[in-house]
Amino acid sequence: MRFIALFLSILAFAAQPSVAASSPSLLNLEQQLSSLVAGKSADVGIAALDLNTGEIVSIKGNTPFPMASTVKVAIAALYLAQVDNGRRSLDDTINGQSARSLMARMLIHSDNHATDILLADLGGPNAVHDWLEANGVKGLRVDRTIAQLLSARRDLWDRRDSSTPVAMVDLLKRIYKAELIKPESRNYLLDLMARCETGKNRMKAMLPYGTPVEHKTGTLDGLTDDVGFITLPDGRRVAVAIFTRGGANRPQTIAETARAIYDGFKSVFAWPFGTPALTSQ
Repeated sequence: MRFIALFLSILAFAAQPSVAASSPSLLNLEQQLSSLVAGKSADVGIAALDLNTGEIVSIKGNTPFPMASTVKVAIAALYLAQVDNGRRSLDDTINGQSARSLMARMLIHSDNHATDILLADLGGPNAVHDWLEANGVKGLRVDRTIAQLLSARRDLWDRRDSSTPVAMVDLLKRIYKAELIKPESRNYLLDLMARCETGKNRMKAMLPYGTPVEHKTGTLDGLTDDVGFITLPDGRRVAVAIFTRGGANRPQTIAETARAIYDGFKSVFAWPFGTPALTSQ
């Protein structure tokens, strides 16, 4: 019996996701971020990925956190993928409104009703989840509509509608690299994310004035998230996911974390061949 219990425990350990390891060149930044979050009362998950070099840093990178409205990036990506293959158009009318208008309201103003209209048209949460799974995006779950999520009893450790920080930056990377949607759709999505009106006290708050940021926020009682892209002075983009739950001063924690990421990536890497362009892979 003891052998069986040991064997089962080994299997359970092996089934756990591997620990997200930071790149060796970013270990100093990892230490800075660890020190930063150690002084916070919130539970913080972080991942940041240089989209040109592939260097990554993470804190609790494989720990699931509620996505809240950051899931809207995935919903938008699926709709745009279907625009790319001719199944839908941004000029389609859904419930008396154009898909283009619904998309803008969803990403710029985080309109929950507009989101659920688009989500229903796509086939519901399962359609988004299955599409992500089919395209190799792991560690990100879409289980409920926004209305269902908001009406449910709040549990910030619920695995439903969650993402790990690493899974979120992987989704952002695949969007940026035009692996999930075509370059034209990618550029359209990034333009909407650049116009995001929510969370001005989060990722953007402490970055140097004029730093380009394309992002999407997420908020629930006790939860504050921000995910997206930060462009460095040399033109490199970094995909960033910052999830915070519980504790106090969560927006401030996100702002400080984003600034540390900006400074850390800027100081460690220099792009030697001029400003990189958006890839069209």
